[in-house]
Amino acid sequence: MNIETKFLGEVEITQEEIITFEFGLPGFPELQKFVILSLDADLPLAVLQSTEEAQIGFVVAYPFIFKKDYVFDISDEDKEDLQIENEEDVLAYSIVTLKESFAESTLNLLAPILVNTNKKLGKQIVLQDNAAYPLRFPIGSLEGSAK
Repeated sequence: MNIETKFLGEVEITQEEIITFEFGLPGFPELQKFVILSLDADLPLAVLQSTEEAQIGFVVAYPFIFKKDYVFDISDEDKEDLQIENEEDVLAYSIVTLKESFAESTLNLLAPILVNTNKKLGKQIVLQDNAAYPLRFPIGSLEGSAK
């Protein structure tokens, strides 16, 4: 099937690629079907694109590329919501706020998006230890970050 996207125009996807966010995303509770689309094979960025609303798409990244020591626990409730049987089946993404200069862009480390790749279920969680990671973590200014 083809969908219209915010950043990539019309894109062909399969039903198997669709990830269900039972609770939607904060600010978009009515949107439950998303797909992750690569932007470029050489970039550690992708788009979390709604399949229901073309103008709803978020640039995301694997946070571990930019913050090597990024770790957090998944609550029992979130494990249940995502039907996690094996933690290796879970991918974490962070929403990127892009700036004109990429080095000034930020990652949301406080509220990662978790995807159970086997069950095709997703959920954005808010980490309980709010002081551990910021809402706006600078991408390009820190040692060891991908530039």
